[in-house]
Amino acid sequence: MSDRSDKKSQSAVKETQGFYDVPERYEIINGVRYDFLASPKYVHQKTIANLHWAMNAACRQRGEILFAPLDVHFDDDNIAQPDVIFIADKNRSIIRDGYVFGAPDLLVEILSESTGRKDKTVKKDMYERFGVKEYWLADPNYRTVDQFVLENGKYVLHDTLTEEDVLVSPHFACMSIKLDSIFPPEEGNR
Repeated sequence: MSDRSDKKSQSAVKETQGFYDVPERYEIINGVRYDFLASPKYVHQKTIANLHWAMNAACRQRGEILFAPLDVHFDDDNIAQPDVIFIADKNRSIIRDGYVFGAPDLLVEILSESTGRKDKTVKKDMYERFGVKEYWLADPNYRTVDQFVLENGKYVLHDTLTEEDVLVSPHFACMSIKLDSIFPPEEGNR
């Protein structure tokens, strides 16, 4: 057998060995399945990472800060994978069996071309209906955060902030985040 056919044979074996679990990613909202059709882009993931880091630095002593993908089960017909999740200490009992069962205290979605419309409409309505106290929509393109706060069972736009602002939560005293550290540099927006 020549060196060339040996290399071809080895690479074919190498490519087929092992088991690669690539689970389907989807959400169920009002009984409708929404598939994630593409993986998130760099700016989306970097914004999640920066926001998670900032929230963790500010509030890790007051609750649990988690990030996607992690199922949040509101009920059988409403299962979401928010980008960032904050669960206050007094609400930790909703974390069980490796997932979240119930309404977290604060949820964040990073807007993207593929999910932005859903994040602003059906997911916002679902989070409101199940009593999530705060909902933030971070927009990496415009470098803004819309902060919605639940008042009398309805979301009210509390503030629209830019990267020059500090986001302060009216519900969680520990949550004070300088937004200039959240969005990646514009030259990094790939």
